[in-house]
Amino acid sequence: MSRLDVLDWRRRVGDLYAQVRARTPQEGHALWRAGRDELFAHHRAGPLLPADRAAFTGLPVAPYDPALRFEVPVEPVEEAAGPLRREAVTGTDGTVVLERVGTVTLPGVGTLDVWWLDQYGGGLFLPLKDPGPGYGGGRYLLDTVKGADLGSTARGLVVDLNFAYPPSCAYDPAWACPLPPPGNVVDVPVTAGELAGPWGG
Repeated sequence: MSRLDVLDWRRRVGDLYAQVRARTPQEGHALWRAGRDELFAHHRAGPLLPADRAAFTGLPVAPYDPALRFEVPVEPVEEAAGPLRREAVTGTDGTVVLERVGTVTLPGVGTLDVWWLDQYGGGLFLPLKDPGPGYGGGRYLLDTVKGADLGSTARGLVVDLNFAYPPSCAYDPAWACPLPPPGNVVDVPVTAGELAGPWGG
């Protein structure tokens, strides 16, 4: 795998999410599932280890639940509510600096901190950790630096739990990924998105 392979992976992920945003949520979810399966099965920059790729038959993803799609405003936060800046040291991306830009409240689930990846160009980062059947280290809902972006509407940021996915370190220990900080941990099991399977969790 070369850096150009990684570049192509990110382009394809960005293209996939652009197609998802152009469709209804259910149609977009079906496209997302198929697109991720294709990338994991065949792309050189995919996170599966060689032995896992040989046995790969598809990612374990829960059926789409429209009740788990939200359009929510990003509410500002005060420093008294917790640190506004975090640094996550990773083995592959160096020190990742996160700045808390606000919170989103998902009815029936809880309130999550919304972060800005303060790297070149920047982007929104919204991780989630719950006690459900997803990857135990947490999953990502949005990571716009790497193309995982469901967009916004007049009502706010689109946060759809059906698109939750584990970071690359769930599949290959060579990757080191920022995991959800305390403000992104909820007590409610989220049985949606990619669930724990033979390749992670």
